[in-house]
Amino acid sequence: MDKIASFTVDHLKLKAGLYLSRSDKKGDVNVTTFDLRFTAPNREPVMDMPAVHTIEHLGATFLRNSSSKDDVVYFGPMGCRTGFYLVMFGALLPEDVLGLVTDLCEFILSYEGEIPGAKPEECGNCLEQNLPMAKYYTARYLEALKNNPSFVYPEN
Repeated sequence: MDKIASFTVDHLKLKAGLYLSRSDKKGDVNVTTFDLRFTAPNREPVMDMPAVHTIEHLGATFLRNSSSKDDVVYFGPMGCRTGFYLVMFGALLPEDVLGLVTDLCEFILSYEGEIPGAKPEECGNCLEQNLPMAKYYTARYLEALKNNPSFVYPEN
C-alpha cells in the first residue's frame, strides 16, 4: 500500500503553524487542505477532547458565517489532537487564508455564551465542551501564527 503524503512529513520537526497539506484538482474544481497545527506533535501534550470539540463547533460556526463561507468545504479536528484541517475550494496558499484563520482565532478568543450546536438534538456528544481550554489553545496558536506562521512543512 502506498504511504499517504501526510505520513511522509517528519512530525518531529513540525511546529505550531499553518501549512498547505495538499492541493487537489478534479476537472475544473480545485480543493486545498490546510493543516492548522496547534501544537508540536510528539513534543507537546495533545489538546484535550472537550477543548478540541469546542474549537470545532466555534470554528465551523465562524467559517460557515464568514465572507468565505461559500469557499469552505470542511473544518474539523485531526485524530492526533494536535490541530485541525481546513478544506477550501480553490488553488490556495497558506498566505491566502492566514487572515481568515486569524479571524477564526479572534472569534474563539472573544466568544462568550452557549456553544453553538451543543444541544442534545444538535450534537452526538453535546456535554463534552470546554470553552476556557479552547481559548487557551487558540491563544497559543494565534501567538505562534503571529511569531512564525511556518507555511512550509520542514524538510525530512
